[in-house]
Amino acid sequence: MREMLQAATRINLDKVSVLIVDDSAPSLDLLAQVVSGFGVKTLQRADSAREAQLHLRDKAFDLIISATNMAGVDGYELVKWLRRGALEANRYAPVILVSGHTPPSQVFKARDAGANFTVAKPITPKVLLERILWAAKEERQFIECDSYLGPDRRFKNEGPPIGVEGRRRDDLRGDLSDLAGDNMSQEQINGLMRPSKVKL
Repeated sequence: MREMLQAATRINLDKVSVLIVDDSAPSLDLLAQVVSGFGVKTLQRADSAREAQLHLRDKAFDLIISATNMAGVDGYELVKWLRRGALEANRYAPVILVSGHTPPSQVFKARDAGANFTVAKPITPKVLLERILWAAKEERQFIECDSYLGPDRRFKNEGPPIGVEGRRRDDLRGDLSDLAGDNMSQEQINGLMRPSKVKL
């Protein structure tokens, strides 16, 4: 993974408004300290998803950072509610979920709920700042359909393969083995499946 932050990089987040959500008081305090350390001056804390929903109805935020596992409404449900709700001011705001339990199924659950990123606990300021900056700079389109509303889950959109007009009406005819080409190496597969970072 390439380094995203350089030691000389200057970032100004003093005009960014952030909502942080966690039902664990120590975790909420730690998250508040880290985010404040980035220079964020407008920081709203919520100790439950229900409280966060009240804040989201009243005020527009530039970023939402929420824990996943909370009593009552969890972070996944909060993101789904936000994405599918009528709160135009916050519906498209970047959402970062933080979780102490990050098997692939939970990361996919966060992605499918509409979160931009998942950060594993214990959080480190460097990783959290990288994800905040990545969310701010990313150019993924927002997808709206019956089953999903959130940032495009594909990190690469390179269009159809070279020489192919499209895949639906103009499917290629022929034997599948002839059309498929050579097998890819695991390294090539990993390159397709892993998000690529942009250098700021």
